[in-house]
Amino acid sequence: MRRCVAVTLTVLLTIGSSSPLAYLKLGAMVNGRVIDATWNQVPIGYFISDRPGGGVSAIDLRGAVERAAATWSRVESANVRFTFQGMTSAAAEGFDGQTTLGFIDRPDLDRVLGATSFLIDTTSGAIAEADIFFNSRFAFSVAANGQPDRVDLESVVLHELGHLLGLGHSAIGETERNATGSRRVIGSGAVMFPIAHSSGATADRVLQADDIAGISDLYPGRAPLDTGGIVGRVTKNGAGVTGAHVVAFNPETGILVGNFTLNSQGEFVIARLPPGPYILRVEPLDDADPDSFFPAAIDTDFRVTYAPRMVVAPHGGSSPSIEIRVQAK
Repeated sequence: MRRCVAVTLTVLLTIGSSSPLAYLKLGAMVNGRVIDATWNQVPIGYFISDRPGGGVSAIDLRGAVERAAATWSRVESANVRFTFQGMTSAAAEGFDGQTTLGFIDRPDLDRVLGATSFLIDTTSGAIAEADIFFNSRFAFSVAANGQPDRVDLESVVLHELGHLLGLGHSAIGETERNATGSRRVIGSGAVMFPIAHSSGATADRVLQADDIAGISDLYPGRAPLDTGGIVGRVTKNGAGVTGAHVVAFNPETGILVGNFTLNSQGEFVIARLPPGPYILRVEPLDDADPDSFFPAAIDTDFRVTYAPRMVVAPHGGSSPSIEIRVQAK
């Protein structure tokens, strides 16, 4: 008999709020250790709720989901597939044995465009069921080129399907505060960045390097990949820094892939990188609220720092470990 636990992510893709993170993966505690929460079998079957919302019909939602699912499935280095199982009158919430996507009116979540909830088997870490709701208090669009006064539904679906697959947020992006204290996206380097682009934008219909690295790590394809990895530590005064955001930038291709130091030793791994030289940048998460992602306190009292040298991600292996020393602000 499976022992399952419900895990709900309630602030996943937002408008103007500040939330972390880099391609973090969702995890489950199994026999005292944390393992990746993933689906054991593909294709992943899903239903579409027949309720309209946000000025969009259920059939329009189905089309947006099919397009977004196809985008994730086209990642050649990952084994990801979806299958539509039918329309349903069930709401996209609660745990009823099926994975459902649909509209729900949540005026209490006035900045949340969508959210994903899971039922995870705690004996294996496998995702047993998931639901995604899209907040119908927002005006959505399925227009091919977007609509200036509406949120692009396909972009939101693509982000939420990333969560459904087991990806957390990416911190590769830049925002600025406006007069009301909310945030506007200046630039985003990942579909999994937690703050949405302005209404009408369709840029997040396209996966970027950080998204592809994350999904390839969770669901590696059968063919061997010509990729490498970078490993190292972030330290301050000789001690490891927990929760530092480390970004690898390839100056030849412009690729950006990030990850975090997730233990007290300050160790990090950035995997699934196209082989080549990378500049490493370490930054604190000092403009976000990481409580939902890091169960313990993290260190944000340090300055943005670059590695003392470029690091090469080798073909089929990992770099020698590099130490990046940061200083307190």
